[in-house]
Amino acid sequence: MERKKRGPGRPRDAELAARRREEILAEATGVFAAAGYRQADVQVVADRLGVGKGTVYRYFESKEALFFGAVDAGIRALVERVDAATARVDDPVEHLKKAVHAYLGFFDENPDLVELLIIERAEFRDREQATYFVYKDRNYDRRVSFIRQGIERGVIRDVPPDRVMNVVGDCLYGTIFTNHFSKRKIPFQRQAEDVIDLLMNGVFTAGSAK
Repeated sequence: MERKKRGPGRPRDAELAARRREEILAEATGVFAAAGYRQADVQVVADRLGVGKGTVYRYFESKEALFFGAVDAGIRALVERVDAATARVDDPVEHLKKAVHAYLGFFDENPDLVELLIIERAEFRDREQATYFVYKDRNYDRRVSFIRQGIERGVIRDVPPDRVMNVVGDCLYGTIFTNHFSKRKIPFQRQAEDVIDLLMNGVFTAGSAK
């Protein structure tokens, strides 16, 4: 029986296809971050990978699909990093501390993702919800459960868990943009400790804020 020939550029198996897809997204992230959405050229992504432009379009049907694939991959990697850092941490306070370190450490290593978040807001303002907040909502209940545990154990103040989540989340989200725009070079480890100390322990002495 004659063996069927594989078409040009066709992935050999699912593993190879998945690896190629991740390679395309990694290069696309850098291209979009450097050039912006409108000026970015899919051909540049292909050239950097040493493949034809058609190969990129085989995985992503349009430039827009490629851009959102890159954003999604970045946020998914962020969630995976935080999850890995906190997976075996049962103590709510330690869980929150490790999450802060993992979050700031990830963006310290991946500043291009901040640019993509800015581009997404600037170029796709009509979207119902930005990718970052889609993932935030998906993981909301799981994160809040640790806040509730902390309240039950008496190590976190008895305030609505969503209030804690919003304040901590907004602080971290604002921090990554401040770092990016100001080109602040404070080591993320020290910055994480500052957030933990001043945000979670407070800036007032006992009783002085009453």
